[in-house]
Amino acid sequence: MTDVRKDIPAKYKWDLTAIYPDMAAFDADFDKAKKLVDQFPRHAETMTKSAKGLYNMLCDKTELERLIEKLFIYAHLSSDLDLSDNFYLALMGKMQNLACEAGSASFFVSPSLLRLDEKTTEKWFKEFPKLEEYRRTIEVEQRYRPHTLSDENEKLLADLQMSMGSHSNIRTIFANADLTFGKIRDEQKKLVELTESTYVLRLMSEDRNVRRAAFKKLYETYDKYGNTLSALINSYIRERTTVSKVRKFDDSLTASVFNDEVTPAIYNNLIDAVSNGLEPLFEYYDAKREVLGLAKLHMYDVYTPLISSCTKEYTFEEATEEVLKTVEIFGSEYHDTLEKGIKEQHWVDVYPSKGKRGGAYSSGCYDTAPYMLLNYTGKLDDVSTFAHEAGHSMHSWYSKKDNTAQESQYTIFVAEVASTVNELLFAHRKLRESNSDEEKLSILNQIMETYKGTLYRQTMFAEFEKTMHELCEGGATLTKELLCEKYYALIKKYFGNHVVADKEIALEWMRIPHFYRWFYVYKYATCISAASSIVRRIETEGEAYIGKYLKFLGCGGRISPLESLKVAGIDLTKPEVIEDAIADFAETVKMFKELYNKQK
Repeated sequence: MTDVRKDIPAKYKWDLTAIYPDMAAFDADFDKAKKLVDQFPRHAETMTKSAKGLYNMLCDKTELERLIEKLFIYAHLSSDLDLSDNFYLALMGKMQNLACEAGSASFFVSPSLLRLDEKTTEKWFKEFPKLEEYRRTIEVEQRYRPHTLSDENEKLLADLQMSMGSHSNIRTIFANADLTFGKIRDEQKKLVELTESTYVLRLMSEDRNVRRAAFKKLYETYDKYGNTLSALINSYIRERTTVSKVRKFDDSLTASVFNDEVTPAIYNNLIDAVSNGLEPLFEYYDAKREVLGLAKLHMYDVYTPLISSCTKEYTFEEATEEVLKTVEIFGSEYHDTLEKGIKEQHWVDVYPSKGKRGGAYSSGCYDTAPYMLLNYTGKLDDVSTFAHEAGHSMHSWYSKKDNTAQESQYTIFVAEVASTVNELLFAHRKLRESNSDEEKLSILNQIMETYKGTLYRQTMFAEFEKTMHELCEGGATLTKELLCEKYYALIKKYFGNHVVADKEIALEWMRIPHFYRWFYVYKYATCISAASSIVRRIETEGEAYIGKYLKFLGCGGRISPLESLKVAGIDLTKPEVIEDAIADFAETVKMFKELYNKQK
């Protein structure tokens, strides 16, 4: 397939004319949105005076948000097809400016909603039944009332926000623009530049000398900047813990998970359950050591592929049928909607091309299709990625179908559930149906890597993040020495005696950008755990359970994320959900070892 976009057949490309047929239509909606922004401040005086005034404000706010989302989706999808296209880069900038203007014009909404007491809003719900359409919107906002400051202090905090939250950007600029690692010798003994983006690729090399050299060189460089990076993360966490205290939360963790409508118990339950289920991970590392033929497995060996990638290739048409066959289990509505979206409505932009954004994602809004971006090359991994993104898109489709615009958006807490369900169902089906041991081993390896990286590694990160915040709240300064000591202790815990804990790995915390995202990583682990339980129930209970799962997909933001998972029979307050995921990982390790030994 050519890398020149114009030479790629139209059937393999997005049809964004379904959003806007031309720029005239885009400009018309942009002008409409601009007008709504200019007019919006008039609601400041009326929204708290009557039920109708509040309803009118919420309707206008929803209309404005829908318009801006639709405009933004068009701009960002268009831009991602060629990141060097200055026209769409400028369009993205134009949309970002409009979003900022909309935020400024509607700044009064949140404090005004918080000033409305429950007695008044309940009275208005009865007086003006249409207001019920926004009950969830109002109640979610009013959850923050106990943590809201006086108007004067809220304004002061809002003004300070302009100079806060820059730590992640500083670290990104430092890591990508200023940090240089020098050169190492590659497999052909040639000197090559080592970068953050090539580091993991070097760790996947079959040549152990390359892996070791990359590992030593990277951390040799990070070690030089440990005091700077520890000062940066200390400043970030102190900022988070201070704001949490000012907002009258018990601690930083409680403040963060409050936004997800969960409690610290969910976070702690994850860490406890995974800590009690490390044995399968140790068995995985033992298997890796044996397969690689090493006397000892070092930290620079853990990314090395257990087996070569599966050589079988799939055309995109074959990949489409693989994905559609996997989702047949969900019934005709799910299957037929996805099939039509792929084959007729051009939901998928398939192949890589010059300037196109790398990777894969699903993106859309209430007024667009749930588009998928792929960079498809025909490998088995690409088919799995396609199944994953299709899960995201169908989650969005059901959320939109079953909800009003204001209640259609599911939260990040459940965002990876449906996609991982599809990915696991695809892998399990291929394991059952494949006649190729090579393909089966490749699939088993992929499943093991998913659990290792998403369940175990992210939980280790979550435990370290919690430790950092607790240390800071206890009055400690997060120095390089203290952070390395705590991180190395967790490495010893999560790798046991099964991997040599090379001293350099104590510095790894310096290169993890997610530590600047305030208790974010645990959601990866809870999502794969929920997905694993869902897949187990789909495969054991069949149609009797699938109806519950489809109802979960349609929950959107109508209820809290924990409650939406309970619709699918998944209760993340209980350790069993995490334990099921660990059991599935253990079974996968066992299957891999048996098949590998049989083949050997």
